[in-house]
Amino acid sequence: MSKQYSIVGHNQYEGQLVDGHLHTELCPHGTGEKVALLIEKAIDLGFYKLCLTEHAPLPNGFVRRYKGDKEAYDTASIRMDQVEPYLALGTELQREYGQHINLSVGFEVDYLPGFEEATREFLDLVGPYTGDNLLSVHFMPGVDDGFWCVDYSEAEFQKGFGPWLTKQDVLYRRYFQLVLEGVQTDFGPHTPVRIGHLDLIKKYQHHFNFKNTYDSATQQVIRQILETLRFQNRTLDYNIAGLFKSNCREMYPSSFIQGMAYALGVPYMMGSDSHGVSAFETAWV
Repeated sequence: MSKQYSIVGHNQYEGQLVDGHLHTELCPHGTGEKVALLIEKAIDLGFYKLCLTEHAPLPNGFVRRYKGDKEAYDTASIRMDQVEPYLALGTELQREYGQHINLSVGFEVDYLPGFEEATREFLDLVGPYTGDNLLSVHFMPGVDDGFWCVDYSEAEFQKGFGPWLTKQDVLYRRYFQLVLEGVQTDFGPHTPVRIGHLDLIKKYQHHFNFKNTYDSATQQVIRQILETLRFQNRTLDYNIAGLFKSNCREMYPSSFIQGMAYALGVPYMMGSDSHGVSAFETAWV
């Protein structure tokens, strides 16, 4: 392994190569490459554990609250009729590669305020068949009293959150408040164990000339998130993908949040968020 990352924190798998955030050929915004090829590459590189975390279907009714680009919505996640094939794919891959690598199959679930019950019902349905699941925030209320995607494109971000682009502290605080609500929500016995890319809101920070600091009120919300995670014995996804986004160029979460997580005792698990072999190699080789 040639990639070395400057990271602060309590590594849940210290001394072992793991990737806790991976997508498959079923992801509609992915490359379509067979995830088996990625698994074989990981085995060659000596990985101990991989977590397949495909995007869970968005809840029924969410489309009526969504105001953004149709393609962003249509490609955000797999459909409900793909859940069974995805789980079958995971079982097949575990059977084929399980003697060579620890392979977990789960979902990356969106926290969407107002749709908590639907999310819990989904987790109740798939929980018995999954291992590691992630909870992430990809959508946030914006203009027109609707939800917009925070990581689809710079143009979409500007359309959805334009009124707050000159009020970065307010915009970021709204996002972290949403994350806090998500981690405080009880989704039942299959509540996701790990929180995905905690500060995804910064994906276009260089495009919009956002500063890489937080005001005291936002810091307090971040601290509440981390204190909640520590109390719940949950972990953070230290997501490499942001480093390779041209307008982010920083890991999720930032070094500031990593330091706070370390001080509070919140562990992490590395994740590349790869949607194909090339991205996986970029992250790790």
